[in-house]
Amino acid sequence: MTITDHNPITTGTENEFDTLFALTGEGLPHERRKEVLTKLKNYFTDMQSRFLGYQTNQDLRLKDDMAPFLDYHFNNVGDPFAPSHFTLDARAAERAVLAYYARLWHAKPREYDEHGHLKDRDAYWGYVLTMGSSEGNNYALWNARDYLSGKTLMVEPDENGIGTMMWVQDTPPVDNQNAYSPVAFYSQDTHYSVAKALRVLDIPSFYEVGTKMYPHANPLNPGKPWDLEVPSTNGGAGPGSIDVDKLVTLVEFFARMGHPVLINLNYGSTFKGAYDDVETICRRLTAEVFTKYGLHEREVRYGHKGNKLLTDKRTGYWIHIDGALGATYGPFLERAVEQGKLTSEGHLPKFDFRIPEVCSIVTSGHKYPGAPWPCGIFMTKAKLQMQPPAQPAVIGSPDTTFGGSRNAFSPLIMWNFLARNSEQAQVDMITRAEEIARYAYQRLSEVPGDWEVARTPYSLTVRFRQPTDDVVHKYSLATVPLRTPKGQVDYAHLYVMPHVTKQLIDDLAEDLVRVAVPAPRTEQQSIDYIDGTADSPDIARLALVHTWNHAF
Repeated sequence: MTITDHNPITTGTENEFDTLFALTGEGLPHERRKEVLTKLKNYFTDMQSRFLGYQTNQDLRLKDDMAPFLDYHFNNVGDPFAPSHFTLDARAAERAVLAYYARLWHAKPREYDEHGHLKDRDAYWGYVLTMGSSEGNNYALWNARDYLSGKTLMVEPDENGIGTMMWVQDTPPVDNQNAYSPVAFYSQDTHYSVAKALRVLDIPSFYEVGTKMYPHANPLNPGKPWDLEVPSTNGGAGPGSIDVDKLVTLVEFFARMGHPVLINLNYGSTFKGAYDDVETICRRLTAEVFTKYGLHEREVRYGHKGNKLLTDKRTGYWIHIDGALGATYGPFLERAVEQGKLTSEGHLPKFDFRIPEVCSIVTSGHKYPGAPWPCGIFMTKAKLQMQPPAQPAVIGSPDTTFGGSRNAFSPLIMWNFLARNSEQAQVDMITRAEEIARYAYQRLSEVPGDWEVARTPYSLTVRFRQPTDDVVHKYSLATVPLRTPKGQVDYAHLYVMPHVTKQLIDDLAEDLVRVAVPAPRTEQQSIDYIDGTADSPDIARLALVHTWNHAF
């Protein structure tokens, strides 16, 4: 039996819309088609007015500016910085959006010499994502895997002397067979897309490698099974940020074993909105691990030119920032604190390219500031792209994005927002959201009953015990079972996006007064069947597939 053998429980609304949208070979009469669309619009309008549970801004106001572009197919296929014959595109808007966030994230600008080549390979490169940050996470981890595993995309001559692109891979030195076997690290509060991407890309986590190769050497609990993920501070009951000491301990172990390391850190975690202390983590890893084990710089071989060995200098680490939620507003939150618009809630971590160890960042445009569909930004440094190295005799440029065709509407939507809102206006916007998030925490804490209301410092989300199904549906609340010292407890959360008002928070609080705090679960399982056990010398556990602690 598998999860897909179970039919999902559908609501009456879903069944109604399935009936409404059913198609026949003859299509639908004009009036019937318009009726279906009107009913959907009315439903959207109703639910949008109370939309609290997910981190997507519903205050878009795009129709006047953007509606004229719906009658065009335009496509940003290919690299945003390379010419294209597809003339209906919005690549200029895409480049402007990338330059804007590169400046906010303190990346080096793209400047060119008289031949059109980048002057500095530390300059940024990136693109606007067609999916959300899940696409960016996939692309970052793919890039990291090939970078750390000694792969290079080079151009070599064929039998006619014509350049041909070829993937090549260095072989590990005899004294370190693990040199090109990267190990991934991510916390228990990391978005599920990271674990999924690791499976797709066949990148093993420290749990998988530790269980297979070093079964009795867990440095966190000697002699005990390996942790499935890097623990968060105080586990499921904590604020949601990664436990820095435990991360450093784990990374040190695998670096000592000769492995390169791939580390995912969060800036605005999914359920708790937590910020990993990227700067402290990088400082400690460089001082305690990277320099000690030679991961700060190493040579990767990729070929010969005459008697000359061709090599590429790389690090033995890749630090990726999943800023799906926080990376768009983080710079303005930092300014709001500096300007005294918000009272301090303690240390607000930095996350961007001011920290030299940071290799890539992703963020979602549809969450904050908002868009009608998923989109986002991936950004790295040009020197870290998996393309032909900067050697005079090696030329060529591959397709550099994750997909082929790319949504050209998304960069236009993002550009339009940035053009309409000054940076100070965005400081004011995040200040208001933070103030309402703090108000929400205070207001819900006053509701009678032990709702276990909690909020991580500087977070836009407030979490509390999951209420009744009608309240969950009314406010579109996200719900997640968390494993805590009390056992498995069902929580909900709200997110204060720019459309959320104090009145909406008050309405939720009044509805919570009318319902009882639910009793704890008696069962501790999220799946209602058991296949069996994997305890066998012939079967390896690879990764945990989460049904708790994770959210949209």
